[in-house]
Amino acid sequence: MDRSSQPKSGIAAEQRQSLPSTLYDESYFLSACEGFQEYTHSEGRQLSRRLKQAFAMAGIAPGMQVLDIGSGRGEIVLHCARLGAHACGMDFAAAANQLAIRMLAASSPVEATMGIVQADAKIVPFPGQCFDRVLMFDIVEHLYPWELHQAYRQAHRVLKDDGLLVIHTAPNRWYDRYAYPLVRLYRRITGEGAVYPKNPREIIPANLHVHVNEQDFLSLRRGLRQAGFAAKVWLDSPPQNVRENRLLATLRRIAFSWPPFRWFFEREVYAVAWKQPAGRREGEAR
Repeated sequence: MDRSSQPKSGIAAEQRQSLPSTLYDESYFLSACEGFQEYTHSEGRQLSRRLKQAFAMAGIAPGMQVLDIGSGRGEIVLHCARLGAHACGMDFAAAANQLAIRMLAASSPVEATMGIVQADAKIVPFPGQCFDRVLMFDIVEHLYPWELHQAYRQAHRVLKDDGLLVIHTAPNRWYDRYAYPLVRLYRRITGEGAVYPKNPREIIPANLHVHVNEQDFLSLRRGLRQAGFAAKVWLDSPPQNVRENRLLATLRRIAFSWPPFRWFFEREVYAVAWKQPAGRREGEAR
């Protein structure tokens, strides 16, 4: 990473870290980034389960102005436009924008309602209160804490007063830290440890260098409140379509359904956030 522009001293330097956009090349978006298999097979017409679930939470309607921050390959922009919204995708990686422009150019019936902008999430190049929805799908974990706060503040600025910010991020930090070691131990006992490395990020090697700020439901809610949002935050997991004996099935049901166990075993974090009234904002940057 080129740090020549970063502060040189101690804590300040750590607080101002950023990932270079060159880490996100075309190979990343076509082999590691969430939804790449569905994108490749359908040229963006189908969404992965995660993206479909997050997209449904946004409640996109005809005529809405939508900004997708960290838009990647652009399929969310396409789906917004197909619902009659005016959608703009924004990503700081040149490779992402090139993929998105190529895909959207092939969708001429809705191309007038779509756009792609190369920009940093910390500096959103739009005027205040111009979007009904701001989407941040699978970008939160790629932004250092100082960057994420600025991105939230930018989302707050460009959202209309009655707009919504919709977020999906994975993995749940508490899963990786507390539940994954237990899962890995069990898998090693049953002879499946080869696909469960000690560091869970190694399951998708590309994440080793780009996941710098994974969240749990408390940290995500706290960060949104500090940026001036009220939020509903919740956890979810991929469907557990496995056949197992009654004891394991019972343990799995407890782990994924009962608090506090589910707080550690659920793997994905979702949020829908809205602007707090000015007098109630907590921790807002001055």
